[in-house]
Amino acid sequence: MKTILVLVGKTTDKHFQAGISDYAGRITHYMPFDIVIIPELRQTRSLSEEQQKAAEGELILKQIQSSDTVVLLDEHGKELRSIELARWLEQKQQTARRLVFVIGGPYGFSPEVYARANEMLSLSRLTFSHQMARLVFTEQLYRACTIIKGEPYHHE
Repeated sequence: MKTILVLVGKTTDKHFQAGISDYAGRITHYMPFDIVIIPELRQTRSLSEEQQKAAEGELILKQIQSSDTVVLLDEHGKELRSIELARWLEQKQQTARRLVFVIGGPYGFSPEVYARANEMLSLSRLTFSHQMARLVFTEQLYRACTIIKGEPYHHE
């Protein structure tokens, strides 16, 4: 199974970039993993939040194939403990060809992206910046991989 993380906009903080790159490299030891960065919209001052979500949504949907299993990282998504995420991922490895996670822009997702999603997951009840959410997610995906393999990274 190929796993893809779709992001709206570059990660601008160099410390977050370094951490995300580190975890992304570690994840590739367990499964094919890519990060796809959709360029940020330009001149958004003239756009309403809804227009911005719609424009980002079109760009997100262009990255998704009809057979993909699409999981939005969203504050209204299901919360899982790390062990539960590992079991969930293990199940997806049996059923999905391409698993696509999406972290949207600052205003969330368009109705079209929500309609295309197969599932939504939440990283926490806490609110993280989009930059931090990327780091937290890649670390949790790596942690799930090590749990599946029975490696000692995660402690109960």
